[in-house]
Amino acid sequence: MPATIQGPGIFLAQFAGDAPPFNSFEGMTRWAGELGYKGVQVPTWDGRLIDLAKAASSQDYCDELKGIAAGNGVAITELSTHLQGQLVAVHPAYDELFDGFAPANVRGNPTARRAWAEEQVRLAAQASRRLGLTAHVSFPGAFAWPFLYPWPQRPAGLIETAFAELGRRWRPLLDAMQENGVRVGFEIHPGEDVFDGATFEMFLDAVGGHQACGINYDPSHFLLQQLDYLDFIDIYHERIYAFHVKDAEFNPTGRQGVYSGFQPWLNRAGRFRSVGDGQVDFSGIFSRLAGYGYDGWAVLEWECCLKHPEDGAAEGAPFIASHIIRVTEKAFDDFAASGADASLNNRVLGIGR
Repeated sequence: MPATIQGPGIFLAQFAGDAPPFNSFEGMTRWAGELGYKGVQVPTWDGRLIDLAKAASSQDYCDELKGIAAGNGVAITELSTHLQGQLVAVHPAYDELFDGFAPANVRGNPTARRAWAEEQVRLAAQASRRLGLTAHVSFPGAFAWPFLYPWPQRPAGLIETAFAELGRRWRPLLDAMQENGVRVGFEIHPGEDVFDGATFEMFLDAVGGHQACGINYDPSHFLLQQLDYLDFIDIYHERIYAFHVKDAEFNPTGRQGVYSGFQPWLNRAGRFRSVGDGQVDFSGIFSRLAGYGYDGWAVLEWECCLKHPEDGAAEGAPFIASHIIRVTEKAFDDFAASGADASLNNRVLGIGR
């Protein structure tokens, strides 16, 4: 059944900083509320905004967070473990780069880093329950990403082995989420082994079709891959558990295309843009999601190679609000309805003659 999407919400990760109002949960929720947002998605790795371990164990603390948010006119939409989820599965080529996502005491030790990351996801499940949340967003991590292009030829079974291990690591974490009444929307994203519909299906198979395993729908990543992001909704709408409103543009030239030639973001053929400045058909997306009954949040994830973040945030709330469709409770032609009449229906159809 059609449903009205909640929003506008905003992901706080790209805006958090060391100066007020961006250095505290109270400051950021007040800032978001003043801009017209109704919800905030909280990055759990940022101790300025949330103490994840405390949120997992203390109902009083969670009630305090909810009270602060409500006092500023917003709700908590979801918790995010994007950075921790990334560390559940890391190819050795990225060990040193991804160490920066982890605390100092586990850096340089992939086994300890993974254990820390998995515990973080479990804490987020418990904290989500205490906050009354039913959806969560994360990254799945990656083993196979360095082998995206099949040259040199991949050894037989390499990809299957990678997804089997990815599924083995995530299945108990998905169990923990489900035990706490939470479903996970994984952001389908380059750099993850789950980066399009085909790889999501492989991951879903690897976790045994787990009901807690779903999608954080972000069309910007699909546009940059030249994937049909509206058809994606038609195919996977039952597994879309969260929605990032993020824009992008793709302008290929004779010099570069989808891979964008190792260029910096400003010079790439495919680049992220502030909402409304790119090429994503958000009217089509909001219509598709509403028609399929998505009743979760529409959350701005701001990333742009040109525009100032505070301008992007200010423009994001009215942009999302203008695209949310308040679903009708009656058909437009109800005025011409003749009512239910079984005998009339039989006569119209010529039944019983």
